[in-house]
Amino acid sequence: MRDDHTRRYREDGWTVFAPDAELTGWARACAPLAAEMLADPALVGDYRCDGTWFAGVNALPNDARGAVPGRVPPLAGAAVEFTRTLAGAFDWDRGQMSAVFPGYPRHGAEDTEASHGYRRDRCAAHVDGLERIMPSRRRKLSETHSFLLGIPLGDAGVKEGAFVVWRGSHAIMRAAFAEVLAPHPPERWFEIDITDAYVDARKRCFDTCEPVRLAPGSGAAYVMHPLALHGVAPWESEAGPPRMVAYFRPDAVDGDPVRWLNA
Repeated sequence: MRDDHTRRYREDGWTVFAPDAELTGWARACAPLAAEMLADPALVGDYRCDGTWFAGVNALPNDARGAVPGRVPPLAGAAVEFTRTLAGAFDWDRGQMSAVFPGYPRHGAEDTEASHGYRRDRCAAHVDGLERIMPSRRRKLSETHSFLLGIPLGDAGVKEGAFVVWRGSHAIMRAAFAEVLAPHPPERWFEIDITDAYVDARKRCFDTCEPVRLAPGSGAAYVMHPLALHGVAPWESEAGPPRMVAYFRPDAVDGDPVRWLNA
């Protein structure tokens, strides 16, 4: 079974785990805490897209075991064991508590017409850890995640703000980043402008890779390659409770960009 997950992860760029007792217990304990966070006035600034998306980056108050003492147990289960085969020993980062609401994505005050259109038409597809922090909002590598672990906290379907990942996109991105970064020593990779390589590779992914919506229920999980192109699909149902997902992106490669590129 582990070999099947390894093959799908390497070939497709992600793998999905069915619910098991450990992760189901974690999700059931975390869901009420997540609902409290959505109503917390101190976190109102985490809302985007005219209130249809709660970003909640690093908002979960979990410890290095993925636990919230007194509320949520440590992370465990088949998906968690799989991440250890990918990255070895590591501490869990503070999780993102993302929630998508009916009507997503509405045009928020933070959006331009272009950014809203890209979110609506292309699911705001991106690769994590590439930030617009250079002059003229050019991109460079800023974080070297080992993987993304997504844990649904409910049972929303594929038409309700589903997570989207482009099959095989991690291979296209790796080749593009390797070409632009290889002429430079690794210690300088965090300084290199990768904007053009990234934009060109993203277009190739749109042209050649299948976008797949992932919407497993509570207690399931998905593990995605750190170079995979991914985003969130528009909400297409009439109504319903928000889709709540806890995301973890630990940097378990000691900040080594070579290990990140060759994950």
